Amino acid sequence: MKHLSILVPDDRSGPNTVACIAGTYHAFTEANKYYGTLGRKPVFKMELVGLSKRSELVNGMLMIQPQASISTIRKTDLIIIPALGGEFLEKNFVDEKVSAWLRGQYKKGAEIACMCTGAYMLAATDLLNGKSCSVHWKSAESFHQLFPEVQLKIEKLITDEEGIYTNGGGYSFLNLLIYLIGKYYDRQTAVYCSKVLQVEIDRQTQSDFAIFSGQKKHGDDMIRKAQEYMEHNYDRKISVDELSKELAFGRRTFDRRFIKATGNTPAEYLQRLKIESAKKALESTPKTVNEIMYEVGYSDAKAFREVFRKITGISPLAYKNKYNREAAELLFMNDAN
Repeated sequence: MKHLSILVPDDRSGPNTVACIAGTYHAFTEANKYYGTLGRKPVFKMELVGLSKRSELVNGMLMIQPQASISTIRKTDLIIIPALGGEFLEKNFVDEKVSAWLRGQYKKGAEIACMCTGAYMLAATDLLNGKSCSVHWKSAESFHQLFPEVQLKIEKLITDEEGIYTNGGGYSFLNLLIYLIGKYYDRQTAVYCSKVLQVEIDRQTQSDFAIFSGQKKHGDDMIRKAQEYMEHNYDRKISVDELSKELAFGRRTFDRRFIKATGNTPAEYLQRLKIESAKKALESTPKTVNEIMYEVGYSDAKAFREVFRKITGISPLAYKNKYNREAAELLFMNDAN
């Protein structure tokens, strides 16, 4: 039987920390039970592990008692790091004993799964350097600033690389659990657990949930001026070459500094501004997709649809039907008829 360690943080907890811990225990318990009905042995023995004998969570409102200290866990197969709470202003916030234990277990062959902001803890150990990682879209800016060596893939719901798994934010940790059950058990068990927990299986992206606001905490005043110009003129045809000349940059230097500061090329940044404006109009107005397309500066319907799908993961019409109340009600009535 494999060993599953669910890490209980000493501090930096929030409501989602508790949900991640309880959700993990629930999901893998269901998977073990279902495996038993198939005449198979449970895959995991689960233990809540930590540094302290008791951990106060959510400002002392709840208390969890780890079943074992990390110092007693010599070998584990899978470690779950739940979402954390609070602000992350420096890299060195993780207790060195926890950091050393995570690095040591990974070196021995353990796999590690981070839920939402739990990725900050793993990134602080340097185990995520050079690897893909997803976090909640609201955390992307601060995460990128603290850990530029990590390949942030904010559009992805789940990343899977070299025995390290991460996922986006909120309650999408449930999607990660279903994904892990599929890997450690089998597809049949994953489908069963998805039905019991009522979690959509095979969801790949969190892009349609993300709200683009632009990375501004980078200290490059000239790039910030370029961002502000784009934000006020995204509906016009903006030439990146002319903008770089206006700011007295060569195009290659401008692109390099813009990418370093924001994580996007100037063209990508402009696209995201246009699509974010289109999303808001699709959510809240009765305007057609074509009307909104023209308003945000596109004249080619095919190009608009392709960029919209690339950024959000779905088409403009599907987005409108999903998030616009009037459109959803009309679609429901048409289906009923």
